[in-house]
Amino acid sequence: MSPPRILSIAGSDSCGGAGIQADIKTITMLGGYAMTAITAVTAQNTCGVTMVETLAPAMVGAQIDACVSDIGVDAVKIGMLGAPAIAHLVADRLEALAVPVVFDPVMIATSGAALADAATIAAFERLMQLATLTTPNVPELAALGGHDGMMARGITYLAKGGDAEGERVEDVLAVPGEAPHVMAGTRIHTRHTHGTGCTLSSAIATYLGKGLPLPEAVDRARLFVRSALRAAPGFGAGHGPLGHGEARG
Repeated sequence: MSPPRILSIAGSDSCGGAGIQADIKTITMLGGYAMTAITAVTAQNTCGVTMVETLAPAMVGAQIDACVSDIGVDAVKIGMLGAPAIAHLVADRLEALAVPVVFDPVMIATSGAALADAATIAAFERLMQLATLTTPNVPELAALGGHDGMMARGITYLAKGGDAEGERVEDVLAVPGEAPHVMAGTRIHTRHTHGTGCTLSSAIATYLGKGLPLPEAVDRARLFVRSALRAAPGFGAGHGPLGHGEARG
């Protein structure tokens, strides 16, 4: 059987822990075929982001078109977008694709650096309506209006609990018309959390591309992230990268 073709539309992380680099590692480790449409280039490491250069929207669109028109695509992961024009362009392209879409509404890097301005966040509305799943973390969920705001939109989302306090980490999968699916685990204490959101969303996209139902895709992706956290190589002086190469899906 051919591997699922997964397109990641996201920013590049120069230190390899998050963004496009984390997505490629995750998709490959889980048996998918990774393709990319880079939205922005960042200069960053485990301590922070020092520079961001956003690509032209036309270039982002050209990358998407090149992949879809030739290789084809079975699922899409969306991460950092960089500009409202890019967000709208991506939404335009996705309207023509009948495949699962996982949208990670990246606003702030693990280091605390802002990766989306107010206009870009406003453009997220179209993508959330198009996506199969939106995956906000605790501060992103708050910025989007909390659970009430997400439920009012009538969309399916995964509220990630890694940034919350406590020894029990709860991720809540909310599907309109269904009781919340609560997935919990004991907190893994580590400073090596750079790229957890990117890894989770690209893992979910890969499992959806394989044809798994959404709850199973989310649960298996969570287990992959937990395995990668435990396998972190210990690099960097700040929030270090995960151990994708040693993780198990």
